[in-house]
Amino acid sequence: MKLLTLSVALSATSLLFSCASKHVEAPQPVYPIPEAKQVEWQKMETYAFIHFGLNTFNDREWGYGDTDPKVFNPKNLDCEQWAQTLVKAGMKGVILTAKHHDGFCLWPFEGTEYSVKNSPWKDGKGNVVKELAEACRKYGLKFAVYLSPWDRHQANYGTPEYLPYFYAQLRDLLTNYGDVFEVWFDGANGGDGWYGGAKDMRTIDRKNYYNYPKIYEMLDSIQPQAIVFSDAGPGCRWVGNEKGFAGATNWSFLRKGEVYPGYPRYYELQYGHEDGNQWVAAECDVSIRPGWFYHPEEDSLVKTPEQLVDLYYRSVGHNATLLLNFPVDRNGLIHPIDSANAVKFHEMILQELKTNLVAGMTPKVSNERGGDFVASALTDDNFDTYWATEDSVTTADIEFTFPKAQRMNRMLLQEYIPLGQRVKSFVVEYKDGDQWLPVRMNEETTTIGYKRLLRFESVNSTAIRIRITEARGPLCLSSIGVYDAGEKADEGVAATTRKVESLPFTLVGVNEEEAAKASDKDDKTVCMVKGDKILIDLGSEQMISSFHYLPNQNRVEGGMALTYELRVGNEPTAVNKLVKSGEFSNIINNPILQSVYFTPVKARYIEFRAPRVQGAEKVLGIAEVGVCK
Repeated sequence: MKLLTLSVALSATSLLFSCASKHVEAPQPVYPIPEAKQVEWQKMETYAFIHFGLNTFNDREWGYGDTDPKVFNPKNLDCEQWAQTLVKAGMKGVILTAKHHDGFCLWPFEGTEYSVKNSPWKDGKGNVVKELAEACRKYGLKFAVYLSPWDRHQANYGTPEYLPYFYAQLRDLLTNYGDVFEVWFDGANGGDGWYGGAKDMRTIDRKNYYNYPKIYEMLDSIQPQAIVFSDAGPGCRWVGNEKGFAGATNWSFLRKGEVYPGYPRYYELQYGHEDGNQWVAAECDVSIRPGWFYHPEEDSLVKTPEQLVDLYYRSVGHNATLLLNFPVDRNGLIHPIDSANAVKFHEMILQELKTNLVAGMTPKVSNERGGDFVASALTDDNFDTYWATEDSVTTADIEFTFPKAQRMNRMLLQEYIPLGQRVKSFVVEYKDGDQWLPVRMNEETTTIGYKRLLRFESVNSTAIRIRITEARGPLCLSSIGVYDAGEKADEGVAATTRKVESLPFTLVGVNEEEAAKASDKDDKTVCMVKGDKILIDLGSEQMISSFHYLPNQNRVEGGMALTYELRVGNEPTAVNKLVKSGEFSNIINNPILQSVYFTPVKARYIEFRAPRVQGAEKVLGIAEVGVCK
């Protein structure tokens, strides 16, 4: 009997050991994928730009190249003040404009007399690059440099003789000031300038003049960990605007060899190329003031903490990084208004995302790969662990249940990007009784990437779920967070009638007096249209990205669109490209403004059709309608 018991025990132990040791392979990469340094760069999330130089003193944005270096004389320049301010504002690094387009060097470069060595600052013995690099090391910031390829001072700019000069500047900066995390190349290249007194126009072949392959070889040999920024990367790309935001749909890909500095279809960079074959994530550059350099008259125009918070959600929260510019003033300091607003912005973000309501919870998932790739990895606060689905599974539900109702209005989602960016569309829902309803937010839910931050109207519920509806391969998610940002969380999220500033339009085939009711910003007037659709004419081709519909507020009269289809085109007889379709959930009981966001598209005509309309008669009731860029 004892032998039998021992035998059974040994068999059970052997079985347990066998199960525990079962190895589950990680998902295969879905290309393109990032280099390790690109992943580390994106983890920085927010970092600073410093624009400072002769432009600061001559009240220009782009110096012509003829300003006397003696103008540069900051009385109290203090790079440690910069660094301390940036740390308090949550910045992880700083990029300095070592040379802007005017050609003036903030370090005593031996190849030119047009530098700080011929300024009165510190009797010509100063070096801003060195002082900032040292301050960064002291306060734990990463350091990087901006070097303008364009030089409006150099007489030989635009000729082959300029290139050795430019390469020597770059080598000097990369060799003598420690590690740099990024090298920033501006897309502005060629145009009018002083050019050694010639005062003429220089044009270049933007694709080939600088011989960027040679530059990249130099960078890899001296600073292999550095990310290269330009319109096309290869390390990271311009986001296509200087407003500080990326598209809600934002792929970290570009088609290799297609984009170059001065790329005419720059608006594509806001969204990336879904079919791209090179990993080039987006960087959102924006100044805390209207200008990039300091201008006293802009002291009252510094972005508020609330505006900066909005940009954070639309940059870092849209799978990009935020590069926030601080125009150092004529004293050589970050202005106190800029400093105060930036620090407050950081404090607000920390407060909004302070407590993860699902931390440590294991969600219910519809599929799990097993092994190390289980659902508990989603909430363990470790980017390098992740939940994954089986190879054939590209859709899934992730559900969190609470013991009592929670107020929720923010969400964080992260993919494990070392294996690629996969998710193409998803929805977020909360439980209302026995019914699942979509949360209301002001943007489309398509891509995720490194980080997606969602702001939605507050819901009180015992459950919330993410439904991933389409992906490029098996799912790999590293983190999910759910938050309550407080009483004022809905401010700036819920759209109202007055907030929809539509592009001008006419309703084709609708009486002018009746059509006017659809755009008078009065929810008591209703445009009633026979049938189940309207055709909107913008008058000319426009780039559009959202549609807004306020239904008839009188549920007795009917005419509410229960489902919708949006199609676009450039001819009234060929409006057939479907951009979005779906359901307006609970619209009869809660007839609020319905906002539909989609990947931007160029079109003149937009057809709004309601396959299902409230009421027996086919009549569409529209209190307000709008189309936005």
